[in-house]
Amino acid sequence: MKLLHLDSSILGENSVSRALSHAAVERLKNEIPGLEVTYHDLVANPIAHLTGRYLAGQSADVQHDQALQEDLSLGGRVLEEFLAADIVVIGVALYNFGVPSQLKAWIDRVTVAGKTFRYTEKGPEGLAGNKRVILTVSRGGFYGPGTPAAPFEHAEHYLRAVLAFLGITQPEVIVAEGVATGAEQREKAKQDALAEIATLKAA
Repeated sequence: MKLLHLDSSILGENSVSRALSHAAVERLKNEIPGLEVTYHDLVANPIAHLTGRYLAGQSADVQHDQALQEDLSLGGRVLEEFLAADIVVIGVALYNFGVPSQLKAWIDRVTVAGKTFRYTEKGPEGLAGNKRVILTVSRGGFYGPGTPAAPFEHAEHYLRAVLAFLGITQPEVIVAEGVATGAEQREKAKQDALAEIATLKAA
């Protein structure tokens, strides 16, 4: 089996979402013998955001300079890695109520008509529904259901919507809340999330 592991936090070793995503991957490696892991740090090695040239460049009628060819090749590799993965683990930070722009750039490269979704007479149809996706989410404040700030949470909600559009309707979401409200809450949230990660199974 193949696992694609992505991190999106800008905080490096101080990141809770990174610690959780790595713990999830280690747990699955122990549960699934021979698991093949591909890792990408989307901050250390960011993927360029989509451009009009990139979209136009997918047409055979457009002349490709070296920069465009490299961008098209990168987009192709990113998409193929996602298509080949049986499991995807994503470390997700909440920044200004949404996902990091680095993660959004990756999402734009894998949300591709004819590859991961298609339009039909009955509306859009996801083509990537055979994947298992695990999101390890870290939030500085409290945005869970029923909290005053819940309407401002646009990271988990957005990812659930995008994944459902691609056919992945049941992602596994592990959340550490309130990690910026104090050292005690940060540690409690992290340990609670790690305890949940420790229950992950092979399937």
